[in-house]
Amino acid sequence: MFKLIARKRDVWGKKVASLRARGELPAVVYGSQKESLAIILNQAEFQKVLTQAGESSIVSLTIDGQGQDVLIHEVQTNPLSGLPIHADFYIVSQDKELEVAVPLVFEGVAPAVKDLGGSLVKVLHELEIRALPKNLPHDIVVDISSLIALDSQILIKDLKLPLGVTSVLEVEEVVAAITEAGEEVVEETAPVDLSAIEVEKKGKQEEVTEENETATDGK
Repeated sequence: MFKLIARKRDVWGKKVASLRARGELPAVVYGSQKESLAIILNQAEFQKVLTQAGESSIVSLTIDGQGQDVLIHEVQTNPLSGLPIHADFYIVSQDKELEVAVPLVFEGVAPAVKDLGGSLVKVLHELEIRALPKNLPHDIVVDISSLIALDSQILIKDLKLPLGVTSVLEVEEVVAAITEAGEEVVEETAPVDLSAIEVEKKGKQEEVTEENETATDGK
């Protein structure tokens, strides 16, 4: 499991810029019937975990010695540097299913592309799934070797979902398809959206407002 260590934060407003200057990231953790808590953690360690875990894998977050399972729910970045300036963590309940968007990883070679000159169209780049926290996959593999004809398609029902994982979308939705060369297609790109997770918003808006003001001052 991915791990991060944080501590409670007692620095607010414009003073937060001093945290970022020394390589620390302000954040807030909330959810599962618990009050929101302002924290700070090492920015480099957070970036490493974000790259590996994304927003669909459980992270073990230890705050002042006490651990809890969370999802990285939202990350604000500096528009110039692209570096994180604030993060939200959502505390999960092990007995409550979550709806998250999991990246799709396309593997293999499509015979219709290699042998027939067709074009591969990735209609979905991630899949909205429902699962208990312990069953959340980091990604879902799509084997494109089954695309053997110019009219071949892979539907959601064709995917091999891990045990305990179900699709939020209809199983007849197209994941990938082959088109003939020269045919104009519109490729869909599904953004990461964890808005289906029920979260407690109390105190969060004030936190975001303060961080946005600080980010502007700290550029």
